Amino acid sequence: MGEALKKLTEKDPILWRRSDLVISTKIFWGGNGQNELGLSRKHIKEGVDKSLKRLQLDYVDIVYCHRYDPLTPMEEIVQAFNDVIKQGKALYWGTSMWTGQQITEAYWTAKELKLQPPVVEQPEYNLFERNLIEHDFLRLYEPPYGLAITSYSPLDCGILAGKYNQAIPKNSRFALKGFEWLVEEKYKKYKFEIVDKLIEYAKNEFNTSSAILSIAWCLKNKHVNCVLLGASNLNQINDNLKAIEIAQQLTKKHLDDIDHIVQNKPAKQPNFGRFIINMVDTNN
Repeated sequence: MGEALKKLTEKDPILWRRSDLVISTKIFWGGNGQNELGLSRKHIKEGVDKSLKRLQLDYVDIVYCHRYDPLTPMEEIVQAFNDVIKQGKALYWGTSMWTGQQITEAYWTAKELKLQPPVVEQPEYNLFERNLIEHDFLRLYEPPYGLAITSYSPLDCGILAGKYNQAIPKNSRFALKGFEWLVEEKYKKYKFEIVDKLIEYAKNEFNTSSAILSIAWCLKNKHVNCVLLGASNLNQINDNLKAIEIAQQLTKKHLDDIDHIVQNKPAKQPNFGRFIINMVDTNN
């Protein structure tokens, strides 16, 4: 990434201005050493420094906690990321694959210490993974939190593209050595039956693929600020970007149709916290 950025900025410094780029990095796993894992102050400091060296940058726009660390006190995590911000090595910090409760704890810990709280979460979000964004985080989109969402894996590791419906291709991620855990977690028979229906629906309604429809569905969620795309060639990127046009065509009926196909829409829960506050205001 650092080498690519260097070549691009040297080739066309006007088109690839640093002020136009939003670059992020993530901290949690880093090596085999006992201090190269988690969110300790030491690992955060050293991890950010190493990342900036690899990227050949003075700062990143966002640094994420790649996972939650139950072994490090929240005060230490919040203070360490604020140290990174004060040193000018990052502008903001966020979380990735944290629960709503964990993000809430980080927010109020930062406020109590008069420090900057996390401003963005990077969860997995696709038609098979919906609970965090559509249920667990609902309160966090509102004030005072104002949480932003940068979602990843819109195709559920390629399953929603239909590439695994018949078998695991030899050169695919699921066929790689060391990814057996991913196959066990993601490769489920019921998903392929749903994808078959999505392929037919995407073709009949939009003359497009299930992959483009699935990305468009993610974009349609008003709480999602950015959808991260992965691609192994230029054609995939160009193809996936067609999802922007399809997202603009999606209506409530289309979304209801998709929910009917997938059958996993999270149930909404009553906001008891707001109800209690209103009761207190009335009594006063």
